[in-house]
Amino acid sequence: MSQLPHGIQIHGEFRPEFADILTADALAFVATLHRKFEGRRQELLAARVLRQKELDAGKLPDFLPETKAIRDGDWKIAPIPADIALRRVEITGPVERKMIINALNSGADSYMTDFEDSNTPNWLNQIQGQINLKEAVRHTIRLESNGKTYQLNDKIATLVVRPRGWHLDEKHITVDGQRVSGGVFDLALFLFHNAREQLARGTAPYFYLPKMESHLEARLWNDVFVEAQKAIGIPQGTIKATVLIETILAAFEMEEILYELREHSAGLNAGRWDYIFSCIKKFKTNTDFCLANRAQITMTVPFMRAYALNLVKACHKRGAPAIGGMSALIPIKGDPEANDKAMAAVRADKTRDANDGFDGGWVAHPGLVPIAMEEWVKVLGDKPNQISKQRPDVETRAADILNFQPEQPITEAGLRMNIDVGIQYLGSWLAGNGCVPIHNLMEDAATAEISRSQVWQWIRSPKGVLDDGRKVTADMVRGMIPQVLDAIRAEHGDAAFAKTPFTQAAEIFEQMSTSANFAEFLTLPLYEKI
Repeated sequence: MSQLPHGIQIHGEFRPEFADILTADALAFVATLHRKFEGRRQELLAARVLRQKELDAGKLPDFLPETKAIRDGDWKIAPIPADIALRRVEITGPVERKMIINALNSGADSYMTDFEDSNTPNWLNQIQGQINLKEAVRHTIRLESNGKTYQLNDKIATLVVRPRGWHLDEKHITVDGQRVSGGVFDLALFLFHNAREQLARGTAPYFYLPKMESHLEARLWNDVFVEAQKAIGIPQGTIKATVLIETILAAFEMEEILYELREHSAGLNAGRWDYIFSCIKKFKTNTDFCLANRAQITMTVPFMRAYALNLVKACHKRGAPAIGGMSALIPIKGDPEANDKAMAAVRADKTRDANDGFDGGWVAHPGLVPIAMEEWVKVLGDKPNQISKQRPDVETRAADILNFQPEQPITEAGLRMNIDVGIQYLGSWLAGNGCVPIHNLMEDAATAEISRSQVWQWIRSPKGVLDDGRKVTADMVRGMIPQVLDAIRAEHGDAAFAKTPFTQAAEIFEQMSTSANFAEFLTLPLYEKI
């Protein structure tokens, strides 16, 4: 660009096609939000560190006494717009062009397009994603690939955008010498280029907000929304946002989070995979805490059951949609028996959520939309939701949310699977793909976080003992990594193996899982490498 607004610098490549996104006015909008809110973001991130020190010292989380009046109060969120009132099936995926087209055409009610966990946030992905979404909003997005044309149908899913969480920076843009918030950057560019166009088309800017740990973090998002709407000249309350409850601390503040965003709220979502990771991370040094193999931590175990049912109750009490999380299973080609088993598990997952009172749920693949839709239609019929299904029978105590079972089994196969998934995902992420099928499961940053954090915790916990009596140790993990890497090479073949940085990924996984220090998010050190 020939002239940037005062104080703004671009530290990434500027391709000609980026000019329609990184305009002077759009960047000035980013700078306005940064200057107004960056100080508070940093204060909240510092508060996370202090809260972790309290947990490490043995102080268990509980419902906040200072916000009891909010939990006891009689209030509702603002009415939900018509085009997000029906959210039986939501499909999710990265901001990649083909994915956007296929997801919007999938038959799902809405599509959460993701700048966060299923996306490697390299500079090209972030800006190309904004280009893709600008075209998607205007229904002009197309792709020619392998002799096939991809374009939008007349009827498409409602678009919902997930910006990055508060913990992530955008290192390629600085304002007054400071990196900007990745989430503010993603949200600001999308709003600036698309909000007025969306309103003209009868819809509005809708968002998913990830990784929150407190209602004060929700308050900051709400204040960002108020300022952004004022700056771009759209009515207050136009933006609607669904919050992913995917941290153990946010599970104690669900009603407070709804309250902070009540003019902009579109409900809550049970982000199950990040939630499991959060539990491991927050209690990683607690000698009483230790979870079994990842495969054993289903939505039916005590602490996950308490979390899910309390989310439904909190949402419906406040007139808000409750959206279920995502089974990681995907269709399996070439093995009808295995595919039937996987599809039955997806169906059971959606059946349970629908009967519990959720108003919709997630899938990761277009092939799963019909199965999920069938189960929601069985329960909802022609109703858009079941908010009328209050759950007075659900009485969730702090002890229920903290009932971390099962602790066993921990097996060698489970340990090797964590190492395998961690290395394969990290390799894919470094190569630019943040959403990848591994062993017939769709893995993103959240599921990879479980793998590496669980290995770290098993090494250090006195309960980290295999079912054959062997203690999980750093040396055991170091010995398994070359074996797992050889198996990955055999699975992919030498040529494919060479194209993805699996060897570098193995080195990173070993360092992250065996070092004394625990990285808060694996994406933080990885981001500095891309």
